[in-house]
Amino acid sequence: MKKKWLSIPYGIWAIMFTIVPLLLIAIYSFCSRSAYGQIVYKFTLDNYVKFMEPIYINVLITSLMLALKSTIICFLLGYPMAYILSRSDIKKRNLMMLLFVLPLWTNTLLRTYAWMGILREQGVINQVLMFLNIIDTPLKLLYTDKAVLLGMVYNFLPFMVLPIYSVLSKIEYNLIEASSDLGATSFHTFRKVILPLSLPGVVSGITMVFMPCVSTFVISDLLGGGQSILLGNLIQNQFLVARNWQFGSAISMIMMVIIIVSMKILGNKDREEGGKLW
Repeated sequence: MKKKWLSIPYGIWAIMFTIVPLLLIAIYSFCSRSAYGQIVYKFTLDNYVKFMEPIYINVLITSLMLALKSTIICFLLGYPMAYILSRSDIKKRNLMMLLFVLPLWTNTLLRTYAWMGILREQGVINQVLMFLNIIDTPLKLLYTDKAVLLGMVYNFLPFMVLPIYSVLSKIEYNLIEASSDLGATSFHTFRKVILPLSLPGVVSGITMVFMPCVSTFVISDLLGGGQSILLGNLIQNQFLVARNWQFGSAISMIMMVIIIVSMKILGNKDREEGGKLW
């Protein structure tokens, strides 16, 4: 009985700040729009049909491709990093972990602004390349898709490393020793023992990187200079600039469906591998 009473505040919080906003977005997405942009509570599918136009489909494809590239790069960089962390001496491991998470203590906006300073024509990279006579004129590094990709990888890499590190650090070293004793090479030990056991962490890392990459708008705004329009930017523009809350809500619902389907697929994969991280 006492536990039920303790859960009431959480239930109220979930209803007020999760369920009600989601219901409002769902309702708005099926509403019409007056000539002056006001919400008309008349059922329509026009907002969803509008999203099928080529210009918005291209935005969806661009968002998914950038999120996919960011996730792959984060995995390729993050897995070795997590492995090194998990196999390090405990004192070195704590120091390395501190240095790794230290940037997370600063605001994402500040970190992205710092990259703007590095990538601009008068930034550090162009200045060094020109000083070394590698280039004659500054390269255009800022306000490109590659800059957006770099920003995503930089900001979301820890979300790939930490869950993989968590799983790798719990693998019994006896299993690795047993594999070596049975004549397996380091590569075979990694492929047959370490990698399969770390898959739950990999699945969680992929989920935690792919989802925010699909919906981000700050990074693409600052590093893309408005030239890289992603789903997050599209939603922001519909709510704050175009004042078309109905269409913005429809895009939000579509994005939520994509995220839920992705989580379902990855969740099934995680269960198949015996993972219980989420």
